[in-house]
Amino acid sequence: MDLKLKPFDFAQAVARAGLRTDGTPLSGAAAARSGATAASAAGAPASFQSAMTQALREVSNAQNEASALQREFQLGNSSVSLEETMIASEKARLGFTAAVSVRNRLVQAYSEIMNMQV
Repeated sequence: MDLKLKPFDFAQAVARAGLRTDGTPLSGAAAARSGATAASAAGAPASFQSAMTQALREVSNAQNEASALQREFQLGNSSVSLEETMIASEKARLGFTAAVSVRNRLVQAYSEIMNMQV
């Protein structure tokens, strides 16, 4: 199996999120052209909750895939390579680390807001 890693394209990732490179939202027509979600293309911005839910679902899927590959490799399945298993495990680890980092930053922001004097 030939595995190739593609370089990260920041502009494409930002466009898929429905944003310009400066972080401002795209207009409805521009969002539709860039491949953004249907909610943002229709004019209604995607909620943070739905974005987090989707991200956590993708992290969970990556962890499940890594676990399945590890199990198959341990059982001696010849169609599963060590390299493929290690890459899937590393992707799952990185996704989980990113999710925990976002959670920690959210908790920190919430704590700061709750400690503000009105």
